[in-house]
Amino acid sequence: MPGSLSTLKVLCAALALLFVVAGPAAAQLSFKPTAEAVQEDKLLNALKEGDKISGRVTIPDAMSASLIQPAGRDWRDFQRNTLPIIAGVSILGMLAVLAIFLMVRGRIRVEQGFSGRKILRFAAFERFTHWLTASCFIVLALSGLNISFGRWLVMPLFGAEAFAAMSGYAKIAHDYLAFPFMVGLVIMLLIWIKDNIPGKLDLQWIKQGGGLLSKGQHPPAKRFNAGQKGIFWIVIIGGALMSVSGWYLLFPYIPGDVTTLQFWTVIHAVIAMLFIAAMMAHIYIGSIGMEGAFDAMGTGEVDLNWAKEHHSLWVEETQAKGQASSGDAPRAVPAE
Repeated sequence: MPGSLSTLKVLCAALALLFVVAGPAAAQLSFKPTAEAVQEDKLLNALKEGDKISGRVTIPDAMSASLIQPAGRDWRDFQRNTLPIIAGVSILGMLAVLAIFLMVRGRIRVEQGFSGRKILRFAAFERFTHWLTASCFIVLALSGLNISFGRWLVMPLFGAEAFAAMSGYAKIAHDYLAFPFMVGLVIMLLIWIKDNIPGKLDLQWIKQGGGLLSKGQHPPAKRFNAGQKGIFWIVIIGGALMSVSGWYLLFPYIPGDVTTLQFWTVIHAVIAMLFIAAMMAHIYIGSIGMEGAFDAMGTGEVDLNWAKEHHSLWVEETQAKGQASSGDAPRAVPAE
């Protein structure tokens, strides 16, 4: 019995030693990647080099195969850090410039006073096209700003639930009003491009600051002066870029690549901020900034003295055609 007990102890000790030696080896074998598995160092190198890591999927959405995309971090940083700076400089900067301009220059008045006689500057269809595009733009701008900055600016004021409901309706409006906005752009291009081709006369208008910086000096201009032509091309070119980039956002499967989609979101956001800033200046001049200017798109009829001060050559052309209003009784006649 004593001999058997000693033998059993030796056997148990040997078995324990076997487990101690074989245990780490077994663990290494069970967790060792096969030759077909992706090595950790390759993954780290891919992340450092900025390459995206993709897998294999069987569903139609090929973009879902992207597991890790380092470029997405740059896109996120742009949305959180760079875009607010662009928006602040452009939009808030434009507000500051307009406020200073109003305080220094004041409202641009009709120097000869209103004559009481009218001339039709924009026909009904032109005004309809303008207000169709403008009203869509305002809703698109406000809803777009809410998408970009609403979480930080709007939600603290109204609460999470109200903000979520409002943002849902804003997104629907943003998606569907994009289409009449694009239609308005096309119509504006067709009906006004002939009057917005830049010419030598525009250089003279620019040199004199359009008569906006000083009183009593209004450079001659045809139907649209250089400033209005600039706004026209900002609307057309900026609107085209917004439309193309927005089309990719409405239909994200068209690009077929996440990186391309992120590129168009950046274009859409940057152009939007600059577009909004430019339209703020346009709205200011067309409303409180210049006396009598709103009538052009309000009723379509402007005072004859206003027209002579800001578009003297256009008035001369219409008068030469016998289409300018005249006589004691105010009446409107077609401008073209």
